[in-house]
Amino acid sequence: MTSEEGVRVFQQNQKELFRILNLNKKCDVSKHKVLAVSICPQSLPYFAAKFNISVNDAAKRLCGFLKSLGVHYVFDTTIAADFSILESQKEFVQRYRQRNQEEHALPMFASACPGWIRYAERVLTNPVTPHICTAKSPQQIMGSLVKGYFARQQNLSPDKMFHIIVAPCYDKKLEALREDFYTALYNSQDVDCVLTSGEIVQIMEQKNISMTDVTEVAVDSLFGDIKEVDIVRHDGKRSDGYLEHIFKYAAKELFDMDVDEIAYKALKNKDFQEVALEKDGETVLRFAAAYGFRNIQNMVLKLKKGKFLYHFVEVLACPGGCLNGKGQAQTEDGKLDKALLNQMEEMYAAVPVRLPETNMYVQKLYQDWLEGMDSKKVQETLHTKYHAMNQTVNSLDIKW
Repeated sequence: MTSEEGVRVFQQNQKELFRILNLNKKCDVSKHKVLAVSICPQSLPYFAAKFNISVNDAAKRLCGFLKSLGVHYVFDTTIAADFSILESQKEFVQRYRQRNQEEHALPMFASACPGWIRYAERVLTNPVTPHICTAKSPQQIMGSLVKGYFARQQNLSPDKMFHIIVAPCYDKKLEALREDFYTALYNSQDVDCVLTSGEIVQIMEQKNISMTDVTEVAVDSLFGDIKEVDIVRHDGKRSDGYLEHIFKYAAKELFDMDVDEIAYKALKNKDFQEVALEKDGETVLRFAAAYGFRNIQNMVLKLKKGKFLYHFVEVLACPGGCLNGKGQAQTEDGKLDKALLNQMEEMYAAVPVRLPETNMYVQKLYQDWLEGMDSKKVQETLHTKYHAMNQTVNSLDIKW
């Protein structure tokens, strides 16, 4: 991280939220900002476990708390993950079909984790970056949805909205600063500020408020007066489930095979697992999940040695996946709270799964907002490019 980035990351804290809230109370109405908060689904089990309530109750009480502070809208980012997964599925199938013509078509690496993306761009560089899926992460697609689609529905320019993401990890703050998620015309970032789940709890503690004391308020949707009913998740017990969704989609699209259940095979540790699809005695698809930098480094070494067997890898920087983000599953002295994490994993696994393809609002947005499933606007809005940055350290010298 550069010193300038460090300053801008540090500025994304609770004070920034209260700066906007105070601005809305004191200044001229014409200078007010519409404040929207989008909550990552992996943050909700943290609030549920910490306050001993259900995930659905946690969403409604968190919405009630934020609105009591002066927040105008509270959204769930699951719809953004729907888009990200759907675009990743399509891209994998395209890459697979082009694998004999395009040198960097496979393997494809997931692009949802900003810690992994930063490591790939700044340290691993050219051998890896062409293999990264171009679909934006759920956070940044949510930025496009809020500052693009929703703002237009409300007759607001993007700079009149202030958009905060509540997320499990600090790396999301870095992601929000990317230049490709900035609109120069309005001098506006798609995401203005990221607060971790733990930082929201700190605000509650400062105000001496418990989630159990807060009135439940239904989470908003991007579609007018419609409210979110119940929280849903994607396949994948500790993340947004890119591996499972892409694997099942690819099995059907490429080999006309229906996969109901995925059987994971743990390799060196529980954070490095693989999945294979066999047809007529031959392995036709081989996917892996690599969580934590030790596993990522081992994976990259295999890639550099030409011993890489996988077509797709779901890569996450945090051991244990997104639920174990350093912005929530920690004790006061910064160590992993294993009991809390286990409780969060149980709660997250109990949330009903909804396939992205079955979300009628996603299909409607493809037509009404994005001008079709394969339009130029889909590429501009839901995709980005990842590039090698100046390499400042030898990746093989880092000991994780």
